[in-house]
Amino acid sequence: MKVLLNKIAFFTVAGLLFSSTLSAQGGGCFKDTNGRWVNPDGSDCTNTILTAVPFLRIVSDARSGAMGDAGIGISADANAMHFNQSKLVLADKPLGVSATYTPWLRSLGLNDVYLAYLTGYYKLDDQQAIGVGLRYFSLGDINFTDDNGNPIGTGRPNEFEATVAYSRKLLDKLSAAVGAKFIYSNLASGQQVDGTVIEAGKAGAADFSFTYDTDIEANGRKSDLTIGLAVSNIGSKITYTNAANKQKDFLPTNLGLGGAWAFNFDSYNSLTIAADINKLLVPTRCFDCDADQDGVADWRQESPISGILGSFSDAPNGFDEELKELMYSFGLEYWYDKQFAVRAGYFTESRSKGDRHFFTVGLGLKYNIFGLNFSYLVPTTNQRNPLDNTLRFSLLFDFGAFGADEAEN
Repeated sequence: MKVLLNKIAFFTVAGLLFSSTLSAQGGGCFKDTNGRWVNPDGSDCTNTILTAVPFLRIVSDARSGAMGDAGIGISADANAMHFNQSKLVLADKPLGVSATYTPWLRSLGLNDVYLAYLTGYYKLDDQQAIGVGLRYFSLGDINFTDDNGNPIGTGRPNEFEATVAYSRKLLDKLSAAVGAKFIYSNLASGQQVDGTVIEAGKAGAADFSFTYDTDIEANGRKSDLTIGLAVSNIGSKITYTNAANKQKDFLPTNLGLGGAWAFNFDSYNSLTIAADINKLLVPTRCFDCDADQDGVADWRQESPISGILGSFSDAPNGFDEELKELMYSFGLEYWYDKQFAVRAGYFTESRSKGDRHFFTVGLGLKYNIFGLNFSYLVPTTNQRNPLDNTLRFSLLFDFGAFGADEAEN
């Protein structure tokens, strides 16, 4: 049997988005006297939610990356394509483009693994806008070996996502959007596992989002409150083989609720407070569920829609575990003269659902048509993160501002 180098398994399961503390199906967990699934030390069973193509949930925007990954409610730019496409119609300028480069696992000395993200939008008028996005994830050069460690070839695994979106105002303060995407995941095409040829995985998905934006007077000064709701990656399952008994895996369907409150202290100083809550809408692993005794856990055989609907009530340890599946992001953004920004944030999740906790900091610069954002992630636990001590950056181009300058001249 041909097997893949550990680098592949690390990237696709632990190194991408989720924790490397994933346990095997029920491995190490058992029911205590109260009927709860626990680890040998008595803590709640480590039960991280598993999906395919987790690169879809990587936050590549350096602005949000500096605000603890909060981005659903913050002011609109081209990176709304990832967080909340309904914000596109609320953008200040008619046209914008963003390009982001994110090194991956740089702290481990890898220089050929990275995520690139290119997005753009165009406002057709004050009531509607369109957006496009292209996400590319390179896993670098991989050496394939057989069971005995003998080399059997090399490869360059990669994944990409192409998205288009349409955003429209429904009311003066309410906007909505729908997006469609194509997903391609080539991890080990042409290799074999147990005689089964591995192929590239392909899937289609949709995004839906809503934004409510209103002005609020606070202490005699104008402020802006934005609340967003986004459901992303609703689509077909994905598989990497054409075998008769092929196993299909869930996409990382996600429900996100976020808000941002922007305070304008005067014509030079402003502060935005942002917070997001996210939950994956896919089945939670169960440890003793195989009703038809076919060797495949029941949760893996659910359809995407039943998985979404059941994801609010399927945790083995009940409602308490469902609450632990929530991920929290908090961020602050201070602007001086709309040209220089300082950002900070914090991300946290339950120990049994990934155990990621980190602070983020960053800077932003904006001049004329050009913007530049930096972010840096600071881990707060021993849990490794692919972005540990990594500097990432985004470039933004505001062609609306360029057009305005041309008109003035």
